[in-house]
Parts: sequence; structure tokens; C-alpha cells
Amino acid sequence: MKFRYAMVCSSNQNRSMEAHSLLKKQGFEVSSYGTGAHVKLPGPSLREPNVYDFGTPYKHMFEDLRRKDPELYKRNGILPMLKRNSSVKLAPQRWQENAADGSFDVVFAFEEKVFDMVVEDLHSRDHALMKTVLVINLEVKDNHEEAAIGARLTLDLCQEIEAAESWEDSIDDIIATFEKQQRRKLLYSISFY
Repeated sequence: MKFRYAMVCSSNQNRSMEAHSLLKKQGFEVSSYGTGAHVKLPGPSLREPNVYDFGTPYKHMFEDLRRKDPELYKRNGILPMLKRNSSVKLAPQRWQENAADGSFDVVFAFEEKVFDMVVEDLHSRDHALMKTVLVINLEVKDNHEEAAIGARLTLDLCQEIEAAESWEDSIDDIIATFEKQQRRKLLYSISFY
């Protein structure tokens, strides 16, 4: 593969990790991140989420939730998701703290708020490299079914970008073709950092 990819959602749990897992299995050089202040997972009610710091290992979250209510977190898919996540990487990482991971060629966000935060963060970074980065927003609802669909669509887009002679010259056509075929609108930005 020619490019380095980053998958970004709010908590680096569901959407970004589903895409990270699929792309990794397909041989892509990929990392994943969240942009939130904390990692939030559903709790027993909407007002009682489970909140963790970025960097808390997925296995720790798994054990914590299994202790609290194994039936609830198995039924709502959180335990299987955390098990998948721990097979991909150790812990959720925060996008705003990823500078040491090096630069990326293509960054996917899975909601507009996250896309805006990624673009803003890239603009605030030291521009010493003046490296071009393509940031794409593919809007994906934060549930397990939609995350799986979003991951497959992301894989399709990554394969199109990889196949292009020059993504900079082809990106408008790649996006237009995708939007027409999938009936999904994408946001994208070309940034430098």
C-alpha cells in the first residue's frame, strides 16, 4: 500500500476501530483515534455512561464492564466490541495527542464534528513538513451495524485512492463516483502539515 491512513471517531471504540480492524486485515497501514475529551461507552442508562481516559487498555474496560453487568454489556454488543478492539491495539488513542505517530496521507472521520476537529487540529500544527493530507468525512451512525457498513465503504474508498495514479488529481472524480454509487454525501478537505 502506498499511503498511511488514520480512522477517527469520537471515542476510538466503534466506528474508527471497525474500520481500523478491516483495513488492517486487508494489509493497509492504518491507525485509529478519537477526538473526545474522554472515552465514553453506553451505561445502564443514557445519563450513566461509562467514562474512561484515553490510554485505558481495552482489556481493562472489558473486565470492568464484565464485572458491572455481563448480561447488559454482552447484549448491547459492548463486550464483543472491546474484545475486537483489544485484538487490534492496546488502548484508545486521542487524535490531538498523536503527533509522535508520524504523518498520515489520508484521514477518515465518521461524523462532521470529528471531521471539523481533525481539520482544525491539522491547521494548528507545525507546518514544517508541508505534507499534503486528505481528510474525508463519511457520516456513520454510532451503532454496530452502521459501523460495519461504514468500514466496508471506507475500504472501498481506500482501494480507489490507492489505485489512483495521483489522488490529488483524481479525488474529485473518486468522491463524485462514490457519492453517486452509494448515495452518500462526503465532506473532504486537503490540508497541509
